[in-house]
Amino acid sequence: MIRLSVLDQSHISEGRTARDALSETTRLAQEAENSGYTRFWVSEHHAFKALAHSSPEVLIAHLAAHTSHIRLGSGGVMLPHYSAYKVAENFRLLEALHPGRIDVGFGRAPGGLPLSTRALQEGKYSDIDNYPEQVTDVMAYLHDALPEDHPYARLKASPMIATAPPVWLLGSSNESARIAARLGVSYGFAQFFGVTGGDEAFRLYREAFRPSPYQEKPMSLAAVLVICAETDEEANRLAASSDLFFLRLERGLEQDSLPSVETAYDYPYTELDMDIIRRGRQRRFVGSPETVKEQLLALSERFRTDELMVVTPVHDFAARIRSYQLLAEAFELKK
Repeated sequence: MIRLSVLDQSHISEGRTARDALSETTRLAQEAENSGYTRFWVSEHHAFKALAHSSPEVLIAHLAAHTSHIRLGSGGVMLPHYSAYKVAENFRLLEALHPGRIDVGFGRAPGGLPLSTRALQEGKYSDIDNYPEQVTDVMAYLHDALPEDHPYARLKASPMIATAPPVWLLGSSNESARIAARLGVSYGFAQFFGVTGGDEAFRLYREAFRPSPYQEKPMSLAAVLVICAETDEEANRLAASSDLFFLRLERGLEQDSLPSVETAYDYPYTELDMDIIRRGRQRRFVGSPETVKEQLLALSERFRTDELMVVTPVHDFAARIRSYQLLAEAFELKK
């Protein structure tokens, strides 16, 4: 049976605050655990007013302290901003505190606008072409396996522990899939961005995968946008918020919250706006449990992946929780 997990970005819903959003993230993690979801990941974004968190490592520690067994991870750390050594220390500490529950997911996108990137990398030379080497270094620090000719060969990442969190590479392109396959790590495809190309990315990953000292077989997941309600009509009503949110995003408009359904209904859409929304909906999964389950199973079969990671940007928190509950029931996650 397919595994389902959760990706949370801590959207700040219209009329609420960042503190409200972080509280909702905590409650959602607890609900995901109770409903039988496999893992709960949090993202990294910078200087984005509509999202409440920027440091997945800090939030993972908080969520781990408020749950008991669900896996927690980063979806993902934007590695080119940081030192591989420091990232390894952060995740070793998380693994030491919560052994067997931590995933470390990496991305190579900036996670923000050029100004925040410059601030994050102040005084540091960063080259995105070094990303594979950074990932290799993090894995070596996590496993005490730096090669003898490495400039920091004698350096250990603290704390010294016997286990290490698994590494995932995240992306929405063939290049990310190739890097994950070459390094022998797990791969996550960000389909919820509304991008195409998942079929080819997963095929490249499977065919090019080379077993590594840390992972023998390919493992993958697709992150998808899902809004589920008792009926197709209600799900489509709830989805109006995310329709407007992603429309504004595509238009390059600044926004400080996830709009309410009422705000979305009152928005003065143009015909071009409606065309953008219709095209976006083709790569999202909105409907009743029966509708959504059928669509997700078809996607999983097409991508040949047995795990889907669900992101659900719904303004009303109770309806958002209910969406995840209905999905868990439809897939019999607790069976």
